[in-house]
Amino acid sequence: MPVPRGPGLAPRSLLRDEAYRAIRDAIVGGTLAPGERLNDSDLVEWLGVSRTPVREALARLEQAGLVQTKPGRYTMVSPLDVRAARNAHSVTAAMHELAVREALPNLSTDEIDVMREANARFAEALRRNDVDAAIAADDDFHAVAVQASANQALRDVLEQFTPVLRRLERMRFSSLGGRESVAQHDRIIALCEAGDVGGAAAATRANWETLAPLLDTDDPGHSRSTG
Repeated sequence: MPVPRGPGLAPRSLLRDEAYRAIRDAIVGGTLAPGERLNDSDLVEWLGVSRTPVREALARLEQAGLVQTKPGRYTMVSPLDVRAARNAHSVTAAMHELAVREALPNLSTDEIDVMREANARFAEALRRNDVDAAIAADDDFHAVAVQASANQALRDVLEQFTPVLRRLERMRFSSLGGRESVAQHDRIIALCEAGDVGGAAAATRANWETLAPLLDTDDPGHSRSTG
């Protein structure tokens, strides 16, 4: 398997959560491609941890649908499962809608400013065709309401299901269709400023629904122009 470039985990960060996030990000970012075999020894060398946190991370990634294992034979990066992605999409859209409903009554002007700044970075990243920066900025935009909701259960659900969609989002944000999200974000911000809970929640769900065209085919890679 190709070992991602750059340093692994610092010695003080020998936790399964850190191993999980590192491997997850390599899968979502495409460094570890669908069908890629994952070797414990390579992961141990890259991350600088023992086998125990690596195996725990792989088990968690399997539960999230990003890894497949056959005991005694192989562990590999899962192919993109359209049915699983559809399910994850439904759950994720609902959770972000709920986050806005729960956060908005107490959302501060400073938090709305953070959303506006994140959307500006998002627009600039799309202009530069920088998919990684676009996804990071989009995460920052939606994270405001998620954090402000103070709902740990909601965050746990998103932590599990969001990574399944990330590979689809890389397709969307590398296409012209991703630019529609800038205007959608602006609308969400305006509705939040107006204190319109129902409108902001509906606009947030509509924003996440723009991923739906990528789920209408058994080969999402052929749907980039419609995302």
